[in-house]
Amino acid sequence: MRTFRPSRRSVLAGTAAAAAVVSLPSVQGHARAATSAGNGYRWRNAVQGGTGFITGVLFHPSCRGLAYARTDIGGAYRWDDRTDRWIPLTDHIGWDDWNLLGVEAMAVDPAHPDRLYLALGTYAQSWAGNGAVLRSEDRGATWKRTDLSVKLGANEDGRGCGERLLVDPRDSDTLWLGTRHDGLLKSTDRGATWQAVSFPAAPSATGQGITLLVAAGRTVHAGWGDSDGTSANLYRTTDGTTWEAVPGQPTGTAAKVPIRAAYDRHTRELYVTYANAPGPNGQSDGSVHKLRTSSGKWSEVTPVKPGGTTADGSADTFGYGGVAVDARRPGTLVVSTNNRWADVDTVYRSTNGGRTWTSLKDKAVLDVSETPYLKWGADKPKFGWWIQAVGLDPFDSEHVVYGTGATLYGTRDLKHWAPQIRGLEEASIRQLVSPPTGEAHLISGSGDIGVMYHERLTASPSRGMASNPVFGTATGLSLAAAKPSYVVRAGWGDNGNGAWSNDGGKTWAPFTAQPAVAKSAPGPIATNADGSVLLWSFGTGNPGHRSADNGATWSEVPSYPKGAVPVADPVDPARFYAFDTTTGTLLASTDRGLTFTARATGLSSGDSEFQLAVAPGRSGDLWLSLKWNGLYRSTDGGASFTKVSSCWASYTLGFGKAAEGASYPAVYMVGSTESSTAVYRSDDEAKTWTRINDDRHQWGWIGACIAGDPRVYGRVYIGTNGRGVQYGEPV
Repeated sequence: MRTFRPSRRSVLAGTAAAAAVVSLPSVQGHARAATSAGNGYRWRNAVQGGTGFITGVLFHPSCRGLAYARTDIGGAYRWDDRTDRWIPLTDHIGWDDWNLLGVEAMAVDPAHPDRLYLALGTYAQSWAGNGAVLRSEDRGATWKRTDLSVKLGANEDGRGCGERLLVDPRDSDTLWLGTRHDGLLKSTDRGATWQAVSFPAAPSATGQGITLLVAAGRTVHAGWGDSDGTSANLYRTTDGTTWEAVPGQPTGTAAKVPIRAAYDRHTRELYVTYANAPGPNGQSDGSVHKLRTSSGKWSEVTPVKPGGTTADGSADTFGYGGVAVDARRPGTLVVSTNNRWADVDTVYRSTNGGRTWTSLKDKAVLDVSETPYLKWGADKPKFGWWIQAVGLDPFDSEHVVYGTGATLYGTRDLKHWAPQIRGLEEASIRQLVSPPTGEAHLISGSGDIGVMYHERLTASPSRGMASNPVFGTATGLSLAAAKPSYVVRAGWGDNGNGAWSNDGGKTWAPFTAQPAVAKSAPGPIATNADGSVLLWSFGTGNPGHRSADNGATWSEVPSYPKGAVPVADPVDPARFYAFDTTTGTLLASTDRGLTFTARATGLSSGDSEFQLAVAPGRSGDLWLSLKWNGLYRSTDGGASFTKVSSCWASYTLGFGKAAEGASYPAVYMVGSTESSTAVYRSDDEAKTWTRINDDRHQWGWIGACIAGDPRVYGRVYIGTNGRGVQYGEPV
């Protein structure tokens, strides 16, 4: 999933000393100017249903109904069999620790069902903080944390491999952790401390490192992702100290990278899936092999070899991804293809140790009525893509699940499949609009899944993704304040990058034309108060464009600051505003976007994370939210700004219905009033703030967007980077 990357400063703020142990959730210091909300707000997801890459799913081998899922940027979840939904386990991760919301690996202890371990770290790049290990004795209800001195990469290539974390089969106090660039780590105190141990393959600063750890009886195997296809890529230890290459292992391009492995204890066979790249993208070859551990004999059991030709003549290239064995039936297992775009990925099942296979896709009946967006604008859904996470219930041989780039499908009869995704929300939200009238209280714009019209907050939108055209990632969303039935959107689409709606976002029509630059760099878009003019921005270095005929024709606006985000006045249709962060200048137009002139100058420059907002129902009442320099307000259309003294950092700002007896809209902010980065509400024009989230509800980086509901006092919507739309209401 594509995500926004916070600045280096916010990353470094979350980097702690290696091997420090703290209890979670931690309590941040509350600002003196703010009042802690305590339990004064109830927080829930606005239901979309998955919408992100499920990178791992793990059934507990000895506890019926217990399972865990991990995601690349949205944390980890526990399956609650009683309520048939996933319970988020890492929402307590705060702003400074945003890099820990990606889960690299997870592990359970077969002998102790209440124990759970997570290896966290979204990026292994120089600008990202180090990883951490969370350990729980109560299935993730509470945690203890150990910060590592190495980086992990849950949202990088290879994120569907694994698991890279393992409880040693001989000793529940011993854990192994495979890293991408720092070799093998070992803990002998249940994850409290970690030490590097000797491993035969040398780590590199750019490679995949250890891709998987799996127990086969009392032997631990480790996959190595940096082989050239001729050298060893699977190692083992029988004593927990000495590692050796597994003899006779397969070589060649189709067996270059071990992706996943599973052990059949009945037949004493280890199954390994391979590809020529770690995935999820970039794989074009792969295979499946099994090792009879009692004799050391290897056999290839690949269901279908990549490289054939589809019915339309396309090359059928792919790798292999997930693998899971049936704990009840010897020789029964499932494996998945991955990156099979021409013929669509599938899950294969064998009941005879891989001698013959059946493609479960061929007779699959997919029911996506609970999450209609999975049709992707077509008549019916496809089986899925990016299938690297596969699970087989150890207590139910016909309960199979597989993760995709957007959901988790499950079956109970090997034929009928439906998303098993309730409670798991992973969208990266980019825009939020809460209309003042109409059926929907919320319209959202996301990475990868475009725009959604939320008729209800408790069910996935019945219309799915906004179509005509369907967008991948949404880049802009705007509503005409004086004509809220008119909405425009922009994003990355296959058939145009902009669209408009005359019914509040229910149905859409593409712009008749679009500027040439829109094809390669669609950016933020705004409509003026009465919907008669559109302004479209296209990123740094590109001029903005204007349309006065609903997108039929476009003209360049030379005086518009390149790359700025256009903002429309909510009352006066002749006025637009834009903030030029390169010069620290506020520019305004009073001729419906034809020309822009400078007003306030000398404001903060170079602040890449900023937002310009206009208070609803008030002309020229501007608020400038700046990450590094706090919050500023103008009541004269941007001619001058005054710093708001009640906060020192503001990341995103929005407005909602005024409190009873108040004349000004409620102001909502993600920011810092002193030392605590949190979600705040002000009912007195930002003179004072009340913190409305708590330490259990922080969701990592939440600086993209926030919007109050203009019809419901106290309700606020927050766009997260991996936990979808969170909305809170007073209780």
